[in-house]
Amino acid sequence: MQIYLHQTFKVLNYDIFRMKKENDNGEELNMEDNFNAQGTGNNNSNSSNGDNGYSNYSYNYSASEGGFKPYKEKRRSHFKAYISIVLVTTILSSAIVGGTLYKGFSSKIAEQNAEIKKLSSLTTLQQSTSTATSSTGASSASNTSSGYTVADIAKKVGPSVVGIRMTVTNSSQNNIYQFFGGNSDAVSEGSGIIISKDGYIMTNYHVVEYADPKNSSYTGTILEAFLSDGKQAKAKFIGGDSENDIAVIKVDLTGLTAAELGDSSKLLVGEQVVAIGNPLGMDFAGSVTTGIVSALNREVQTDGKVLNLIQTDAAINAGNSGGALLNPSGQVIGINTAKISETGVGFAIPINDAKPIAEELIAYGYVKGRPMIGIQGQDVTDVISQQYNLPVGVYVYSVVSGSGADKAGIKRGDIIVSMAGKEVKTMSELNSVKKNYKAGDTVDVVASRNGSKLNLKLTFSEDR
Repeated sequence: MQIYLHQTFKVLNYDIFRMKKENDNGEELNMEDNFNAQGTGNNNSNSSNGDNGYSNYSYNYSASEGGFKPYKEKRRSHFKAYISIVLVTTILSSAIVGGTLYKGFSSKIAEQNAEIKKLSSLTTLQQSTSTATSSTGASSASNTSSGYTVADIAKKVGPSVVGIRMTVTNSSQNNIYQFFGGNSDAVSEGSGIIISKDGYIMTNYHVVEYADPKNSSYTGTILEAFLSDGKQAKAKFIGGDSENDIAVIKVDLTGLTAAELGDSSKLLVGEQVVAIGNPLGMDFAGSVTTGIVSALNREVQTDGKVLNLIQTDAAINAGNSGGALLNPSGQVIGINTAKISETGVGFAIPINDAKPIAEELIAYGYVKGRPMIGIQGQDVTDVISQQYNLPVGVYVYSVVSGSGADKAGIKRGDIIVSMAGKEVKTMSELNSVKKNYKAGDTVDVVASRNGSKLNLKLTFSEDR
């Protein structure tokens, strides 16, 4: 704030004052330019050229009032200038502070987005809200972790899943009818997966086992395949691996929709899976169920063999055997097997185990180099041993003609108690020993026949 001091002949600021006078006609004149002897009346000049010694100041001149008087100009307002300065300062400060805050905030957001993307890429767990259907119901259309809906997967893979019917006619042996529980033609149904456009179908061995020429009940067995489009075709048994429950059959059709095979080694516990098959038979063909991978590498014993399986809570019932277990991309990662499935617990053979077996079955009709003993056996437990006064071991109730066991002299009714120097009490233990050898290898076998001990030499035949 400025303070202006006014004295009679002194002025502090030339810009705030002007010198004026009135002429004889009463007109007001500006004396800044005409002060040098241009005025009239009493100007109190101190020099002949009109310089009164105060030419650097401004006055009001009035003849009637008797001379010059200092004239103070009205003060100019600076309020608008102050407001403008304040506003500009405020805007600049806000911009600087806001920019700084925005930069920091944007950096944090970028970091969080990067973390979210990183976490998203690491998880394969599906974040869908899909609801698993009942064993005979249709699945929901929720998204899977890959972006496919269950409906998308069903549409993609459904045409690749077929129904399989095995009919054992009355010309076969009576024990087969006892197995199926009747004295007329025995019928069983399961599922299969088309793995080539020219008609090769992969399934479980137990679904088609009586169509295997190696099986004593082969004569009179009929295989049929039922496609999703309603077509039916007679099927031919190509090859089977009873040890791993894998078989291949073929229909004489072309242009079929082959399923895409995935990589079961990439499965994670908790990953969503979809099962497609024919639970309870052809009446419910093409049923879709959903679940998760409950566990991996489950060792499950069945028929004296130990299988390494995928465990799932997807509904897998009788008739689902041989059907497809699919990952969120609609790729086959397992062959469902209802033979060893219990309520609420399903199992599937990993596709990485099944695929090379299927390829060898297609190429050769069997798995090359695999050793075979050549018997069908039953465990003699401690209870049975005590009850029938038999040694604990493997009871032989069937011998494959021309096999290693047949050539070694093993007969029906023998009880194998040792192989390759290792005590065996179950078929599982016998097969575990066998896996350490290849076709053509020879081992010592100890068996009991009618209470007598037999020492035999067995050369493994090739399991064809």
